[in-house]
Amino acid sequence: MPDSIDASDAMIDNWTKRLEENAARYQALADRMQGQTVTERSKDGTVQVTVDSRGLLKNLVIAETAAGKRMAEVSAQVMQLVQRAQARIPELLQQAMTETTGTGDQAAAEIVREAQSTFPEPPPEPEPAFPEPDRVRRFLPEDTEEPPRTPPPAPPAPPQQPQPPRRRRPADDDDDDFGGPILS
Repeated sequence: MPDSIDASDAMIDNWTKRLEENAARYQALADRMQGQTVTERSKDGTVQVTVDSRGLLKNLVIAETAAGKRMAEVSAQVMQLVQRAQARIPELLQQAMTETTGTGDQAAAEIVREAQSTFPEPPPEPEPAFPEPDRVRRFLPEDTEEPPRTPPPAPPAPPQQPQPPRRRRPADDDDDDFGGPILS
């Protein structure tokens, strides 16, 4: 009997040691992923987004040059960039898993599969749904069939209040010491 108790104790100690090692590796994986971010930028550089390892938007930068774009186009760019950034999270998780828990760990592999289903690859970039507005307009003789517009008439001037007549001071007034009378 003593051998079986010693063997049981050794087996329990071995399990405990493996559980502690696995817990330390999973904690290292969690710590590694905690500070990870992914940043994506639009081709023209007008929009940049950053998401954290949970896929949450952490930073959004819209350049002043985007002011000439339609807001619908800018918002569509933001959403597409967020999807592209989120789609890179499983790759970061896979890399962190390889460095901390190893590639043979089934639980870590399941975490990566879950991340892939949560953050799938974004659809391919569609052709611009918002074509660039014409920046140059050409007016040819056949385009000027409408008579030219005349500017609207100016609004009438507001009625002026009559000014009270100014009083003239007599020439012999003594109040010139201070530039005029105090009370008027």
